[in-house]
Amino acid sequence: MTEALRQFLSGGAAARGGGPLYLRLRRSIESAVEAGVLGPGDALPSERDLADLADVSRVTVRKAVRDLVAHGLLKRRQGSGTFVALPVERVEQSLSVLTSFTEDMARRGLAVRSEFFDRGLYEPTSEETMTLGLSAGEKVARIGRLRMANGNPLAIERASLSGRMLPHPEELDGSLYEALDKVGARPVRAIQRISAALLDDSDAARLGVSSGAPSLVIERISYLASGKVVEFTRSRYRADAYDFVAELRLAESHL
Repeated sequence: MTEALRQFLSGGAAARGGGPLYLRLRRSIESAVEAGVLGPGDALPSERDLADLADVSRVTVRKAVRDLVAHGLLKRRQGSGTFVALPVERVEQSLSVLTSFTEDMARRGLAVRSEFFDRGLYEPTSEETMTLGLSAGEKVARIGRLRMANGNPLAIERASLSGRMLPHPEELDGSLYEALDKVGARPVRAIQRISAALLDDSDAARLGVSSGAPSLVIERISYLASGKVVEFTRSRYRADAYDFVAELRLAESHL
């Protein structure tokens, strides 16, 4: 692989059009990936070796690699090096049906897995108290999960519920909606707000992308049939792996 890569990089980056040297090196690496010289999961040579192969400075290599990591073509693993990123299958989710992540992925035949990083009862924030309509002294149950499909991390969900609805959050090990269904508290409708935001270091690390990568932020307030709020969830979805789809109909006044 090293000799084949040398043929793509030697002469540099200088041979690949105009622009700054690091952008030309970036194009050379992209071309090597497109040609299969570097395949998904392959490790990149060290920074020093890349500089020698391309006959450029290590500063140029560092900038080119950083750019490719930010755009998702390469992925850094702490203590292991830099690798060509594995392709991520994009997932579409309808905005017109209220389903759980587990149910939605299962319908697509995808293997679902969750990693919990928070399950407990806490003193509520003022936002949680107002949104959930909590009484004085009432605890809030918080559930924090990394959601994965076919082994790929797709989303980070942070859900808040009344402690009365979920008195033992530490025992939850499956679908939250299934757990709520068992106590007659599964939501029947929800209001969602979608916005864009850049991922911070912590969430980016969980999702396996670079810090500052784009994400879709979904804030959802879910209701029981009685109109009572049962769930307040703030989720971050990988922008490179998730699409939200909504069906629109012409207003009746125009039919």
